[in-house]
Amino acid sequence: MQSTCASSLRVLGANGDIRVAVAGFRGHGRTHIRNYLKMPGVRLVALCDADRAVLDREVANLKKAGIEVAAYQDIRKMLERKDIDAVSTATPNHWHALLTVWACQAGKDVCVEKPASYSIWEGRKMVEAARKYNRIVQADLDSRSSTACDRAFAYLQSGALGRVKLVRGFNYKYRPSIGKVPGKGHIPETLDYDLWCGPAKKGPIDRAELHYDWHWVWDTGGGEFSNNAPHQLDQIRWALGEKGLPRRVMGFGGRFGYEDAGEVPNTFIVFLEYASAPVIFEIRGLPDKPGSENMDGYRARTASGVEIRNVWKGGKANTGVLFECEGGYIDIGAAAAFEYSGKQILKFDNTGSCDPQTSFIRAVRSRKREDIKTDIEQGHLSACLSHMGNISYRIGAARRPGEIQEALRGDKVGSEAFGRFTEHLALHGVDLQRKPAVMGPWLEMDSATERFTGAHAAEANALVKRHYRTPYVIPEKV
Repeated sequence: MQSTCASSLRVLGANGDIRVAVAGFRGHGRTHIRNYLKMPGVRLVALCDADRAVLDREVANLKKAGIEVAAYQDIRKMLERKDIDAVSTATPNHWHALLTVWACQAGKDVCVEKPASYSIWEGRKMVEAARKYNRIVQADLDSRSSTACDRAFAYLQSGALGRVKLVRGFNYKYRPSIGKVPGKGHIPETLDYDLWCGPAKKGPIDRAELHYDWHWVWDTGGGEFSNNAPHQLDQIRWALGEKGLPRRVMGFGGRFGYEDAGEVPNTFIVFLEYASAPVIFEIRGLPDKPGSENMDGYRARTASGVEIRNVWKGGKANTGVLFECEGGYIDIGAAAAFEYSGKQILKFDNTGSCDPQTSFIRAVRSRKREDIKTDIEQGHLSACLSHMGNISYRIGAARRPGEIQEALRGDKVGSEAFGRFTEHLALHGVDLQRKPAVMGPWLEMDSATERFTGAHAAEANALVKRHYRTPYVIPEKV
């Protein structure tokens, strides 16, 4: 039996084929390609990737399957085509906004991978471009197409478990060292490096490999908090029904366990303060013990001293969100509600879920913004949570354990999290007295202007917008 999403798509397909191009598919973009190829009434007509080897390989694979597509290294050339209705992109983060703005200006609808943007400022420009050119622009956040999340958050918002007291997000994912080769990193000969860099600075790289490891340097990525955590951060905003940004943020952490070319923290705790509920989010890239590639299960103690864990069976990645309420908690990874004793109250059914590309095409056909599972404005706001936490860290300073403990005095949740942070790092031989963590300041955010206010505002606002490299510039007026 077809799912609800697939059935709707088949009916809408009678209106004519949607012609789709995919940009960036060395990694997750291949999932986009596979999903579009399965859809009735959708034709894949073009591919774009700055690396000719990646491009040629995918074109050849499609040709073997009897599918002919046009191939481009330069996105600008591909966007000139009039026979492309929509562009789906899984390029590196630093290209998301520029590609989206250009595509909107060229009259194309867009499905853009998480995080929607590289910075707060350019995320808002993506929204402005979508509205000005009347385009369907969807942020590719997978959970929005999950009916289990729909049902879980409706249950949460019904008040069945009482008030939400605290939200715990976590993204534990094994991340080994990327090495360090100052100025001698490998840039493939098949790559148009100028195009790949786009808005980012162009020069030699200090890591062994260009591809994927761009996540771990500030000029192109934002670490795990901008890589996989946007899925959980979006779930948090969605569940809380928040329509703006948190009023305050603070983060502390560091890059521990190895010395490499990476700049972003691999162990990180971020506090986001919403009016509806406080949020604590934890990132770990080191495994459960030295020599392992498996991650810890999430465990913590509530402010009242009750131990809380997520349902998890082990492996290299453990991600999720726990919503602590007055009468129990929801473990969104397990798609279930529990009493604090651990007894399951309710399981949330996932029947009718579909992939985000299917949701996107349905909205492209209807031309109704309400049909977009994650409209670009929602994607932008969720991405801002990543940017805010990273900005606090980036303007922070090294702090000894005693200083961090003092800053967290009176905060039972924060102090408990710092205790687990310390224990985890000690297992890996990290002495925080000798290699202190970086602690950012509390930053206040004006959600209406999407600018920081108060103490440290000047430093923080300097990171709200990036420096663009000509000609890869997003203008003030899109």
